[in-house]
Amino acid sequence: MISQAVRDSYTATIGIECHVQLKTKSKLFSGESNDARGKQPNQTVGHVSFGMPGALPVVNKAAIELAARAAFALGTKPQTYSKFDRKHYFYPDLPKGYQISQFEEPIILGGSVEIVVDGETKKVGITRAHMEEDAGKSTHPAGKNYSLVDLNRAGTPLLEIVSEPDMHTPEEAKAFAKALYLQMKYAKVSDADLYQGNMRFDVNVSVSKDPQVLGTRSETKNL
Repeated sequence: MISQAVRDSYTATIGIECHVQLKTKSKLFSGESNDARGKQPNQTVGHVSFGMPGALPVVNKAAIELAARAAFALGTKPQTYSKFDRKHYFYPDLPKGYQISQFEEPIILGGSVEIVVDGETKKVGITRAHMEEDAGKSTHPAGKNYSLVDLNRAGTPLLEIVSEPDMHTPEEAKAFAKALYLQMKYAKVSDADLYQGNMRFDVNVSVSKDPQVLGTRSETKNL
């Protein structure tokens, strides 16, 4: 068992990426419904979700407006210029073979989230927040030797908010997640229903004996 002295010699550094589903009526690049609650698999879909040849994306103006609102909620301003890119990867729940996302020119740069831990106030910096379309969802029936794909979620507008690695304890990470949840909910950017997956957290953690030097990073996805 690792002794407390050894544990105390290391410092953890934590950064969080949060995928926030924007509360639009339709998807990010099509008129397909963005509300799949209570729907059977593959009901809120169309030629854009299925990645049919010749399908052309048209950006949802309401999603841009909600992302701009998120920028103000984070204490910064939306960028006057942003653009979308293609992120290529191959997975069953991504029929096009690429995801439309932002990389070089995101809609939000900077900002912060204020947290309170043990009576002390601290600001966690925001590196960036970019818009992207969600992928579908793979399900794996128990006892079966096959998987199923539900594309109801494909094309849902997301805002991926990336924090600076400013947190060093689980308590700070929890406070950040709660504060960000409240900011997105009360700014009416997202329904923020965790049960429905409206917010999903990827947690990046490294440990090091030197607080000024980051250790090897591990990423735990979809919390």
